[in-house]
Amino acid sequence: MYWGEIMNTEAFTGRAQAYVKARPGYPNEAIEYIRSLESPVAVYADVGAGTGKLTELLARYGNEIYAVEPNTDMLAQLTLTLASFPNAKIINGTAEATMLPNNSVDVITNAQALRRFDLDRFRVECLRIGKHNPIVISVFNDGTEVSPGYLKSTEVLYRAPVIRKFPNPAYFTRDKWLLYYSSMEGVPLKGDTGYEAFTVELNEIFDRDSVDGVLRLNEMTYVYSERIA
Repeated sequence: MYWGEIMNTEAFTGRAQAYVKARPGYPNEAIEYIRSLESPVAVYADVGAGTGKLTELLARYGNEIYAVEPNTDMLAQLTLTLASFPNAKIINGTAEATMLPNNSVDVITNAQALRRFDLDRFRVECLRIGKHNPIVISVFNDGTEVSPGYLKSTEVLYRAPVIRKFPNPAYFTRDKWLLYYSSMEGVPLKGDTGYEAFTVELNEIFDRDSVDGVLRLNEMTYVYSERIA
């Protein structure tokens, strides 16, 4: 079952650099919590790794970690992000076909990506690549309430997840605000129909809500986790 908005491995083509520069990361408290859920020497698979926003934070601890990503532009940025981590291996694969061996990982993470997975097939893939009763962890930044897309996705994938949330305010200059939206799939890029009108709208929001040239979003980092069998 698929609850996402776009099931397309090319959805982020042309957006990887903006993603690196403008997308918020994840707070240290969330990373420490994720690591506390399994052995300190656990093997990780970060599925739908994108540019490596989560992968890098986990790789810093030295664990063996596989970064699975299908998009060519994202893979190029992911390679740069993980260049200094010999413990991280990049895999050209999807959530439904990770290309990883059977029973090879302890922890399966996904960040900002769950809505784009075929969740039934992803669950089967988790059971294939995971060791006995692998823990599956979904991480995403959202507002003070979980948006409908993520809520539906988590309800399909998980049966009785443990849910934690961590404050993660994001701050934007005008340029970063525009980049933030250009990193999102479906948003018109320069040269696309509707780009100029959309940019005017974004500038109006920035002018209305910013203080001294900085706009703050009061986001939360949500962490859903569950051992699946």
